[in-house]
Amino acid sequence: MSVAPPSGARAVLASRLAAVAGRSTCRLTHYGRRTGKPYEVTIWFMVDGDAIYLGSANVRRQWTRNVRKKPRVLIHAGGERFEGDVTPVTDAAERAHAERLLLAKYWYMRPLLWLAQTLEQWGWASRSGYFRVTLLD
Repeated sequence: MSVAPPSGARAVLASRLAAVAGRSTCRLTHYGRRTGKPYEVTIWFMVDGDAIYLGSANVRRQWTRNVRKKPRVLIHAGGERFEGDVTPVTDAAERAHAERLLLAKYWYMRPLLWLAQTLEQWGWASRSGYFRVTLLD
């Protein structure tokens, strides 16, 4: 279990995150669920205060499966390095919040998200998901 940094450190962390929040992608280092071998993937990310949210259109991807078993990750963005623990977002309100963050940053995804939501209403199972990264730095 991770411990939240003290309030002074949280302010520094939030400042560092604010400096990279406008970047379109980050490099996520995750670790193999069986081997522990490090892997990197370039993905979208959203900053919310002193936390990072990650989204995936397919939660069956390797990185999403790996972080469920080995939640410790490294995130590189704009010359900054962050370490944290990933937690799948399961709460409906937090999922809606993460989706709003995604739509605000990646506005051009609105038609695809609308389509996905419409298909879900018609009974199609969604493979999308969101993950919260609680940072240790």
